[in-house]
Amino acid sequence: MEAMENIKSRRSYRAFKPDPIPGEVMQEVIEAASNSPAYMSTQPWEVAVVTGKKKDQLSDKLLELAKTNAPATPDLLPPPPWPPELDERKHEHGTRRLKTLGIEREDKEGREALRLMNFEFYGAPCAVFLYLDGSLGEWSIFDMGLFTQTLLLAAHARGIGSVIQASVTDYAPEIKDFLGIEAHKKLLVCIPMGYPDPDALINSYRSIKKKPEEFVTWCE
Repeated sequence: MEAMENIKSRRSYRAFKPDPIPGEVMQEVIEAASNSPAYMSTQPWEVAVVTGKKKDQLSDKLLELAKTNAPATPDLLPPPPWPPELDERKHEHGTRRLKTLGIEREDKEGREALRLMNFEFYGAPCAVFLYLDGSLGEWSIFDMGLFTQTLLLAAHARGIGSVIQASVTDYAPEIKDFLGIEAHKKLLVCIPMGYPDPDALINSYRSIKKKPEEFVTWCE
């Protein structure tokens, strides 16, 4: 796939076919992501790829925690209150996605069912967890963002859909314990990956992107 087309056509998917991703394809995608830039070439990224029975067992564990509203203990703290413009965009995004699915904001059961889909990895056959050493700060987290985007684009180039999840990492200690990741590591995001289900209603939703004229200042 041509690079500009790949960037422009990448999107988030929340429903997947059950077909597993061949191991050699995932290896190729991760090798491509390893070319990401990093501050002073420190390359802080660490990756856990979870599939098969292990993924199903982890999903069961996370679902139980989510259903019982176990206390959230993420390694990466949620952002502070958003500035008004960003908060409005966030609210609009949530409203439009619910509308696509025919779920009203007052529909608590529908919204709860949608929330719990996170902990089933949206039915994806593969869940990728990204983490780094807990002593590292903002520059390394920035580097992890670069790695994440490269990973998503490499996957998209091979026909693999993905979505970045933060809610799953509310249970960072439990995930790290289950996967044998050292407690001092900082878990950042979970990325379900798989071949998108084109017939799933949830995959028909597209977020609205800002136009360059809204955020670019040309200094000549």
